[in-house]
Amino acid sequence: MKKLLVLTLVIILALGAFAACGAQEGNPEDSGNGTAEVTGAVVTAGSTSVQPLSEELAASFMDANPGITVEVQGGGSGQGIKAIQEKIADLGALSREVKDEEKGTVAKEYVIAKDGVAVIVNPASKVEDLTIEQIKKIYTGEIKNWKEVGGEDAPIVVVSREEGSGTRGAFTEITKVMQKDAAGKEVDGTTKDALVQGSTGAVMQTVATTPDTIGYVSLGSLSDSVKAVKVEGVSPSSETVLSGEYKISRPFLYVAGGELSEAAQMYIDFVMSKDGQAIVEENGFIPVS
Repeated sequence: MKKLLVLTLVIILALGAFAACGAQEGNPEDSGNGTAEVTGAVVTAGSTSVQPLSEELAASFMDANPGITVEVQGGGSGQGIKAIQEKIADLGALSREVKDEEKGTVAKEYVIAKDGVAVIVNPASKVEDLTIEQIKKIYTGEIKNWKEVGGEDAPIVVVSREEGSGTRGAFTEITKVMQKDAAGKEVDGTTKDALVQGSTGAVMQTVATTPDTIGYVSLGSLSDSVKAVKVEGVSPSSETVLSGEYKISRPFLYVAGGELSEAAQMYIDFVMSKDGQAIVEENGFIPVS
């Protein structure tokens, strides 16, 4: 009887040691919390208005997830749609709504922030306030002199973004800078005399250094180098955009053409999280969650 008890004890101890050994070996790729570290690359491409915000979000995300790299590219909102269509980016960045003709390319939309489009003039300008109708007529070329809107007797130098820019698309649609083509379709009616710039920074630089200019930029990109005018008596700000008082506003979007990789989904989840939205607010844009 004593021998049987000893043998049973030996077997129990051996089984326990074997189980402990197996638990310690585990999966060599598992981290301390029992989950494998996600690795990979995420590419975003598109709006130059969204680009600086994306760069801040990506940097913070990569600090917390060293196994994942997030590459941020510009090119304009139109390029963001093209990039997901051609599968050269995981996420397209847009600073406007998705157009009807683009919806077949877009499987998912994520509103990551909201923004106002500020109408800016050279700091020396005496103009403080413009109506939507005045802005429309300036950009279609109907109003050509600052004296027609309360400024000096000087020709207005119109500065615009390039075709395909999300900022331009939002601005022309909201201010109704549109005209009908030969087929009766509404198209962008920006005057052909406009100085066309390829980025938000270029518009800011041109208006800041060129007398008698007018332009438009993302609210989050505003600096003291230019003067933002009131629109219909309302100054552009986060508060007036959220309240609806400031009329020239738009969403910032990430769009995807299909199912996201695990790394890309983790990035989106971070952007929409409390920490991600805090970065949105820190950069002068309006958080959505």
